[in-house]
This record gives sequence, C-alpha cells and structure tokens, in this order.
Amino acid sequence: MSCDHKLSWYELIPLFSYLVLRGKCRNCKAKISVQYPLIEGLNGLLYVIILFINGVNVDSLLYCLLISALITLSVIDWRTYEIPVGINIFILALGLIMTALHYEDWVNHVIGFFAVSTFIFIIILATKGRGMGGGDMKLMAAAGLMLGWQNTVLAFLLGCIIGSIIHVIRMRVSKADHQLAFGPYLSAGILIAVLFGNEMISWYIGLLGL
Repeated sequence: MSCDHKLSWYELIPLFSYLVLRGKCRNCKAKISVQYPLIEGLNGLLYVIILFINGVNVDSLLYCLLISALITLSVIDWRTYEIPVGINIFILALGLIMTALHYEDWVNHVIGFFAVSTFIFIIILATKGRGMGGGDMKLMAAAGLMLGWQNTVLAFLLGCIIGSIIHVIRMRVSKADHQLAFGPYLSAGILIAVLFGNEMISWYIGLLGL
C-alpha cells in the first residue's frame, strides 16, 4: 500500500510469499502487516478442519468458500462497521447452490433465509437502525439459506453470546465504546454451526428428552 506496486502472482501465494519476502514489499521494502499471513494461515487451518469433519465433498467445498467470505467480511466490518454487500451476495449464491444440491430439503433452507433475518429486521425497525445493521440482516438471510433454519438460529444465538462476552471484556480492558461490529461475532457463530451445529442441536434435543 505504501508504493502502489502491482503485485505479481508469485507475490500472492498464501504464507509462502510473506516468508520469502521476509514480511517486506519487494519493491519499496516497506513492512507488510503480519495480519496477512495470520489470516491466510487461519483460512487454511479452517479448510483442513472442515474437510476433516465433513469429508471431501461438494458441501465441504461450499463451506470452505463460506469460511473465506466470513473471514473477509469480519476484517472489513471490524475496521469499518460495514459489511460489503458483494460478500453477502456471494454467500447468497453459495446458499442457492446448497439449496439446489439438497432440493429435497428446500423448505428448511427457505425458512432459514427468513428465520433470523426477519427478527433482525424487526430490531432495525424498532430501534430505527441503532440496534443492528442492514448488513447483519443480509448476512443472516444469506447464511440461513445455506445452513437451514435450525443451524441459523443456533449461529445467531452463539454470535450474540460470543459478542456479549467479548465486547464487555473489551469495554472494561481497552475502554471500547458501546458500538460494536457484529459481523465478526455472527461469523463466529456461523462457523461453529457449520462445524458442530448438528451435533449441538441433537445434544440439546436429547437433553430435553424430545
């Protein structure tokens, strides 16, 4: 970013390029933020976990693409308090593909589109946009189409719990204000639902004896 040098393909190989360049721009020698290899490493690690848990199949490919989108929107939302609409459209496209692949369960996916997003829409109307943002609503609609309604509700609840705990700690430790970027916490909830959602729901239903 310091010299506007156009990066070549061999300067964009995840992790490897950063290590070879020793964390510096090849053109102007400016330091490259360690954020980039950390995010690349996290992305790769989550790919491995998804493939390990879900096996090598089309669903896993879609989940891997979803994870990359969630990581990207989390970083952007954390910095700007805004979720790019293009990323939500990308996740919506993944949801449409997932629904088509599991057409016999299409009702579950369609209900998932509305299950949480409608609730967020009501919050937005009731608080005049101060409670939650439109990007959060669109994210949960798109993710809901992909995950189905049960996992989407679980993802939202987990996101709320994680966000509440972490943000309270941040307000006490780093004096962060009350405004928070909710996208990263929703993304964390979605990730947990993708990896362990069915098991968590089955455990809860068994706990209730249903």
